[in-house]
Amino acid sequence: MKKSTWLMVKKHGWRMDRFIHNYIYFLFYYPYVRTMYAFVQSLKYLTWCKPLVPIGKMAFNRYHAKVLSREDTLKIFALNEDVRIDSEDNKRIIPYKYATRIIFQEPEFIAVMDCPCKKSTGAAPEDINSCIAVGRSVASFWLEHCEKYNPRKITQYEAIEIIDRFRKKQHITQAFLKVATGGSTGVICNCHPDTCVSLQATRLAGNIDKSLSMTVGSGYSIRHDNTRCMHCRVCETLCRFGAISFDDNNRRYDRKVCLGCGLCVENCDHDAISLYTDPAKPLPLDLDLIRGFGT
Repeated sequence: MKKSTWLMVKKHGWRMDRFIHNYIYFLFYYPYVRTMYAFVQSLKYLTWCKPLVPIGKMAFNRYHAKVLSREDTLKIFALNEDVRIDSEDNKRIIPYKYATRIIFQEPEFIAVMDCPCKKSTGAAPEDINSCIAVGRSVASFWLEHCEKYNPRKITQYEAIEIIDRFRKKQHITQAFLKVATGGSTGVICNCHPDTCVSLQATRLAGNIDKSLSMTVGSGYSIRHDNTRCMHCRVCETLCRFGAISFDDNNRRYDRKVCLGCGLCVENCDHDAISLYTDPAKPLPLDLDLIRGFGT
C-alpha cells in the first residue's frame, strides 16, 4: 500500500465506505465529474420537478464550495503550521449540515492537477491544470495515484501565481468540501462560470428552487464610491452573477446575488469599489478571524 493511500485510510478511520468513495473519486476524477456534468446539464429540462429539491439539498449538504477573496486565499498559502478548526461555529462560515471542517495539515505541501470540470466542459488547454491541493494527505495522493491528470508539486509562491493568473482571467477562487474526502477543506479551485460544474449546478438547481445551492459566498459585499466611479462599466462586464448592472448611468447592485469574489474590486482602475464583511451573510473563511472557533 502506498503511503498516501494509508494516510487516506487513517483519515477516514472505521468509515471504510468513505475511504473507498474518496479513493475512487480521485482515481477516476475526470469520468466521475464528467458524469456529474451530464446530470447537471439535464437540470435545465427539470425546472418543473419539485421532488428533486430534497435530493438536491441532501447532495449539496455533502458536497459544496466556499468562495474565497484573494486576501483570504493568500492567508491559506502563507500558512507554516497546521490549522484545525472543527466546531459547530464553522457553520457560520459554511452553512451546510455536513462537510464544514476547516483543516490544513502540512499546508506547505501543495500540488496542482488538471481540473475535471475544465476537461469536461472543453476549457482551453492552457487553463486545465488548475486544481490545487493544500496538505500532504490529498496532495501526495494526487502525486502518487493520478499521473494521468498531470499532478505536480508546487511551492506556496507558485500557488499564489496560479491563483492570480486565473483571477486575471475572471476565475473566482473556491475551497471545496466533500464528506467523502474527510468533510474538510483541502482542495482550492480556480472556477469560471462557463467551465465550472459546481457553479453551473448552483445556477441550474436554483431554477428549480432558490434554496438549492452548492456555492456559499465569501461573506463579503461591496461598497461603491460614486465620487470615484467613472461609469466605465468594467464591473458590470466582470460580474457573471448579475450583481452589478447599469441603467443609463444609474448603477444597480444586487447584494443578495453577489458572491463577494472581489474581482470587480481588483479590476476597478479608479478604486471606486471595496469589500466589506457583510453581517447579513455567512462569515468569511478568514483564518485570522476564525482561529478561535475551536479545535
